[in-house]
Amino acid sequence: MSRPSAEGVPDGIRLAGIGDEAAPGLAGQIGAVAELGWHRLELRTIDGTPVARLDEQAFRRAVGLLESAGTSVAGVASKIGDWSRPVTGDFALDLDELDVLARRCDVLGTRLVRIMSYPSGGLDEPEWGRRARERLRELALRAEDHGLVLAHENCAGWAGDRADRMIDLVTGIGSPALRLLFDIGNGVAHGYPSLPMLREILPYVVHVHVKDACVGKGGEVAFVAPGAGQAEVAECLRLLLRHGYGGVLSIEPHIALAPHLGSGAGDPAAFVAYGRAFEHLLGEIGGAR
Repeated sequence: MSRPSAEGVPDGIRLAGIGDEAAPGLAGQIGAVAELGWHRLELRTIDGTPVARLDEQAFRRAVGLLESAGTSVAGVASKIGDWSRPVTGDFALDLDELDVLARRCDVLGTRLVRIMSYPSGGLDEPEWGRRARERLRELALRAEDHGLVLAHENCAGWAGDRADRMIDLVTGIGSPALRLLFDIGNGVAHGYPSLPMLREILPYVVHVHVKDACVGKGGEVAFVAPGAGQAEVAECLRLLLRHGYGGVLSIEPHIALAPHLGSGAGDPAAFVAYGRAFEHLLGEIGGAR
């Protein structure tokens, strides 16, 4: 039996989790957030297949499971511009994925699609940036036509680890369909502090991933419970709350699954334990904004 969210979690805060961090199959993903009392998923893969690549029968089955469980979808984590698609690659892959997700997001009842800004493919920085901006401009225009919001994550790509470049994308392209997703833990893995970046990009953040990590001996990155690492999770959450952040806080533990490395698998028990730790952390900081 599920329980309500932890006492002390600030009013209006919506909690979710990236489902495949809990389990490969959708039933397990739904069960994990239900056990937490959240009933909200961010979808990335189902049985190892990205949402846009599911065949129609599998997609209809997924929609039926979500509707039966009363689980809503906070957003879809796409592969557009991610670490597997350099800016020198075939742009048609991204345009086709966006077209598919436009139809599927409408059915799923969400507008938010996570994107990145392309690995360089060996290009020098000026050409890399020019091509990345050109592609994101076209994607934003199409997303605007579809009523979607593309949320660029501070991860792989031209603007992945630079606040100034993220702001350049959003303000330079000037589309309401392009905004930012801030992953609190990515800075540890990519070598920059989280809190200063969040301060700079805060006005454009529409979605947040909650992750924590620490750097051990030899520079190896280990992902840990929220608040137990070096990502300044509590400080970032306080900043978001003080400024009236109204989006979703979505956990991405990386405790059992490392999708960028292609290793591990979702673990429902680890996911639920992470969610409980996150609720506890939110309860502790809820009154101290």
